[in-house]
Amino acid sequence: MTERPGADNPGVADAAGRTARRVTPKDAASLLLWREGPRGVEVLMGRRHHALRFMPGVLVFPGGRVDRGDYRAPALSELSPLTRRMLEVSARPSLARALAVAAARELHEETALLLGELREGRLAPDLAPLSYLCRAITPVGRPLRFHARFLIAPAEAARGAIQGSGELEELRFFPMDDLAGQPVMNITALILAEFRAWLALTPRGRSTRTLIAIKGMDRRVPERIR
Repeated sequence: MTERPGADNPGVADAAGRTARRVTPKDAASLLLWREGPRGVEVLMGRRHHALRFMPGVLVFPGGRVDRGDYRAPALSELSPLTRRMLEVSARPSLARALAVAAARELHEETALLLGELREGRLAPDLAPLSYLCRAITPVGRPLRFHARFLIAPAEAARGAIQGSGELEELRFFPMDDLAGQPVMNITALILAEFRAWLALTPRGRSTRTLIAIKGMDRRVPERIR
C-alpha cells in the first residue's frame, strides 16, 4: 500500500509535492488547545511518527477534514455568535458549525481529550469555548489540498488525559518559546505567529480585529467579518 502521510491533517498539506491536476481543497479544521504554563503559554501539539517517510518528527496541531456526520452531530452548546460569524466569512452556516464539530472530534480522536461529553459512544461537542483564529488554503498545484480553519480553545475546557491514537506521538503541551527550535512546517509557523498576535490582543481587540486568510505561497490576505 502506498503511504499517504498526513492525508487527513491540514498541517502537512503544503509540502506534499506538486501535480498538474487541479485539486479542490477539502474543508478541514484544526484546534489550538492552549494553557498558561510555568514558562508562559503552552499549546498542544503532536509529532508525526519518526517511522514515516514523509516529514517524520514534524509537529502539528490536532485536526482533519470535515466528515459527513459532523453536519448532524448534536452538541452540548453552540458556537458563540462572534465565532460563528467569523467562520461564516468563508463557509455557509451549516459548514461553519460542522467545522467546529470536526475540530472537537479530531481533538478527541487524536488525543482522547474531550471538548464535550460522550453519549452512547459518540462525542457531543461543547462548541461555546471555541474562538476563531484564521484560515489557510493549500496552494494550487498540490496533490492534496485543504481549506483549513484554525480554532482556539482554552485547555480547561477539555477533560481527560492525553492518550495518542497512533497518528501522532509525543502529544503534549509545548511552551511557545520552545517551538522555535522544533521542526515545524512553514504553514504551522505562520499559524503560530497568528496565535501569538491573538494572545497579545485585549478581548475587545480580538472581537474587532481584521481576519487573516493565508493563500498561495504563504500570502496573508486580510478579510472582514460580514
